[in-house]
Amino acid sequence: MSSPGDHLYPLRLTVTAKPLVFGGHAIARRLGKTGLPDWSVAETWECSDVDGNSGVVTAGPLAGRSLRQIVHDHPEELMGPGWSGRYFPVLTKFIDATGTLPVHLHADDESARRLEGQPNGKTEAWHILAAAPGATALCGVKDGVSADRLRAALEAQDFDAVLRRLPVRAGQTLYVPGGTPHSFGPDTLVYEIEQTSDIQQHAMRWNMEDGSPVGDEEFGSNLDMLMRQADLTTRPDFTPGLGIAVGDGVERVFLCAGPYFALERWRAGTAEPLRHRFATARILTNAGAPVRVRTGVWSEELGRAETLLLPAACEEVEITGPADVLFGYLPDLARDVHRPLLDAGYPLHLIDALGAGADTGDTDTRAS
Repeated sequence: MSSPGDHLYPLRLTVTAKPLVFGGHAIARRLGKTGLPDWSVAETWECSDVDGNSGVVTAGPLAGRSLRQIVHDHPEELMGPGWSGRYFPVLTKFIDATGTLPVHLHADDESARRLEGQPNGKTEAWHILAAAPGATALCGVKDGVSADRLRAALEAQDFDAVLRRLPVRAGQTLYVPGGTPHSFGPDTLVYEIEQTSDIQQHAMRWNMEDGSPVGDEEFGSNLDMLMRQADLTTRPDFTPGLGIAVGDGVERVFLCAGPYFALERWRAGTAEPLRHRFATARILTNAGAPVRVRTGVWSEELGRAETLLLPAACEEVEITGPADVLFGYLPDLARDVHRPLLDAGYPLHLIDALGAGADTGDTDTRAS
């Protein structure tokens, strides 16, 4: 366990770069992220406690310790009073869809436990950072499509016959419940927040690691498992988020919010700094130019497309503008989301549309 001197502070974690076939160089060239390899990068896992890919603290007294170890040693200092868990519950990524992602889905909690032997599924949300004109995404099964018709179309790789194709625009966010078939790209740059998991089932005849073909037997087995997990009822839509003014030239936009995670985008000018109080850990990712981050006596610059994990024990953060940053976290929905948005005059149905009301599937809607 922790020693008396092992108090928590803002944590910089190692980043995992994934060389999948749909990637490119946009995370470095468009976002300005440094330290990436020269090869095409599809994803950078910014804050991860996925088995085998847990981030490691890179600076300060806790350097060399994994996020998994921090969770074990400092559960309440990291996540807030009364919290306990085996791993950090939220995963964040940059995704460069220079090419098109494979059509796939992630199990919801029930399917993950029943079919994958995993403790939880992977509901996720995509915040669009950049997209080419005319960019689209596939997400959800069209109304009236049966399980048999879905299976036949996936076998034929005729995705538009059965899946909803949605327009994609920068600044919008899509909450994607577990069990929802989906894909996006090409020419799309995304910040993704999700449950801590790497389970997925694909409907493609190629491997996303290297583009090699998938044989008929493996392809059929993949479709069998995908169909057992597919939810035919979830049809999420993009939202611009719900914004509130929190200071002179400081804007706070709630991008998505559900039981598994919430994501906010804050922008500030120079009239006053961005100030944010919080009661649970915040994943702070810089979406703009370098900024100065202060919490207590700690102060450092956060560069382009860099991430800090702010423990609950920090309680508040101040960021000098101009600033454009993202805060991802595990919310208390009533305290962290409903209260500020209701106070700002938003009706509950709009608040629920950020995510809490979007996950309408249950075990009776599985395709099996």
